[in-house]
Amino acid sequence: MRQFDLAPLYRNTVGFDRLFSMLDQMVGVDAAPSYPPYNIERTGENAYRISIAVAGFTDKDLTIEVKENTLSVRGDKQTDQERKAEVLHQGIAARSFDRRFQMADGVQVTGASLENGLLHLDLVRETPEAKKPKLIPISTSGTQVLETKQAA
Repeated sequence: MRQFDLAPLYRNTVGFDRLFSMLDQMVGVDAAPSYPPYNIERTGENAYRISIAVAGFTDKDLTIEVKENTLSVRGDKQTDQERKAEVLHQGIAARSFDRRFQMADGVQVTGASLENGLLHLDLVRETPEAKKPKLIPISTSGTQVLETKQAA
């Protein structure tokens, strides 16, 4: 187990507290939850998909919530009171979980689907007009020259 102490760097920085707390979280990999496993894929230039393995869970057992920049997926397996069979080996995990993802500014969840034991969450990064690059007109001897360029 590796431990990195970033505390000496804190006193040399002002305003980067969030950056260092994120680094601290990344270093503490051993404390990070590993259930359920997930994949993050890029499906387009500004589109992403998170696929979470939720075998044994139904849509009624899962809760998806977006609050500020945190995407939270919770699973709470309902117990079967009617089940009378004795389980000899249980290899499929059915424990409750709470998986959280930090999303960047401008990332929106556009949809969720449950297929073949995988929960797919579709995300899109939208850049607001105020943050898109724009060209500034240059005036020369009283006339304005204006170029327009379409943002990608």
